[in-house]
Amino acid sequence: MIPLITGRSAMRLRMWHSLLLVAAFSLAVLGGACAKSDKASLQQRNEGSPPMTIKLSSASFAEGQSIPPKFTCDGQDVSPSLSWEGATDAAKSFALICDDPDAPAGTWVHWVLYDLPASAKELPEAIEAKDEVLSGAKQGTNDFKRIGYGGPCPPKGAPHRYFFKLYALDRELGLKSGATKSDLEQAMKGHIVGEAKLMGTYKRM
Repeated sequence: MIPLITGRSAMRLRMWHSLLLVAAFSLAVLGGACAKSDKASLQQRNEGSPPMTIKLSSASFAEGQSIPPKFTCDGQDVSPSLSWEGATDAAKSFALICDDPDAPAGTWVHWVLYDLPASAKELPEAIEAKDEVLSGAKQGTNDFKRIGYGGPCPPKGAPHRYFFKLYALDRELGLKSGATKSDLEQAMKGHIVGEAKLMGTYKRM
């Protein structure tokens, strides 16, 4: 014979039942949010291609070392040489962003370059400041409101860090010249199959 549950016991059972329903609903919502987040992350780095291990270096300065004045506003203000290795056949083009996250007003963009051909392995020193360079590669607008490279030019004080970020992409983007960093990042979403960074510093006396 099943005992009859009444009074406080029945109230407790109803309370526990309600709590279990709320917990189950919360877990379902959380699981869905996590799945969406994971999916977005996969789309960002292109699920169809394994990430490449690319090494980016420069004959102009070493990782973490000071950028020579030649490549800054205190010198000739020309772009440094860059070279990379490790890209696979999955790379159909390359893009490059150089920026300074230590700028007083927020991250300052120094260089935007994209649609570099897949055959490219390096950038020579002193890339011209014009819309198209190197067999069809295009240059965007930096935060100096100019096309091409604009070298480090920080206020006096602590040294700033300058990140040269190379992206291997699974296609050519087809952006017109003059695109901003934001334009480029938006166009690259879901098409990045590898990337590399090189950081140099600069301090004005």
